[in-house]
Amino acid sequence: MSTEGGSKAIIAAFGANLGIAITKLIAWVFSGASSMLAEAVHSFADSGNQLLLLLGQRKAKKRADREHPFGYGRERYVYAFVVAIVLFSVGGMFSIYEGIEKLTHPHPIETWWLPILVLTIAIILESFSLRTAVVESNKVRGTESWVQFIRRAKSPELPVVLLEDIAALLGLIFAMIGVGMSVITGDGIWDGIGTVMIGVLLIVVAIVLAIETKSLLVGEGANDEDAVKLAEAVNSEESVARLIHMKTLYLGPEELLVAAKVGFKRNITLTQASLAIDSIEAHMRAVIPYQLIVYIEPDVYHREIDTLNTEAIVIRGED
Repeated sequence: MSTEGGSKAIIAAFGANLGIAITKLIAWVFSGASSMLAEAVHSFADSGNQLLLLLGQRKAKKRADREHPFGYGRERYVYAFVVAIVLFSVGGMFSIYEGIEKLTHPHPIETWWLPILVLTIAIILESFSLRTAVVESNKVRGTESWVQFIRRAKSPELPVVLLEDIAALLGLIFAMIGVGMSVITGDGIWDGIGTVMIGVLLIVVAIVLAIETKSLLVGEGANDEDAVKLAEAVNSEESVARLIHMKTLYLGPEELLVAAKVGFKRNITLTQASLAIDSIEAHMRAVIPYQLIVYIEPDVYHREIDTLNTEAIVIRGED
């Protein structure tokens, strides 16, 4: 859950994207290929996005205050959502507009070898950036598939960089196809088609990012595996009759709020209940590897009125 791997991937992506963006822009000036302009805008947008992710990480480190007693951890989700908006508007919509303009007014590509050379170099550099993101993601992905990792990750930076790098590589391939077909056929309409394909790709990626980040902004609870560990930490305490219900909420990628109503046995004293609560909190922190904020409400468990499904309560956090 550490931000170190995410920061390393972001910095690698920023360096690659900024250099590639400037090179693509130069290639567009000399060749007139609209797909090169779309790719240049895409790379500049990605560079700005990486700066936004780093800014989000920095703001999330601010100490909790009176106005925000649970801290600023969700700043990282806010900036990741802004990244999706930038990718959609600046990258996707501009590329579609430029592609339609080229389809409406096609013209042949000049100095054709320059965009081909730039795209080849860009593919190599983006591959290194993607490799860094994959290596850093593997350190925290565990046994999850890539789809599961992107959907379930609570730290937004690595999924964002992964999707951006994949979109960048596919966009470069689309640009290469568009430019190559325009050179072979002498018809600039292929360049326009490649540009529109880049725009559609960016919009699809932006929508995926927005959906996943929105879920984090609204508030996600612990995954099933962690919820079960937390429940076992409660139920393993000798003086506990059973966990009545529990709710969890991520306050940030590395901070989880746990609120539980615990039914204690009838014959224990207040002191024993207090010591048991301390023991439960310590057990929870031992089985969950990131920061926990724990609130436990003690109660007396009444078996005769228990009509709820314990498993659903523990995992889904339902009353």
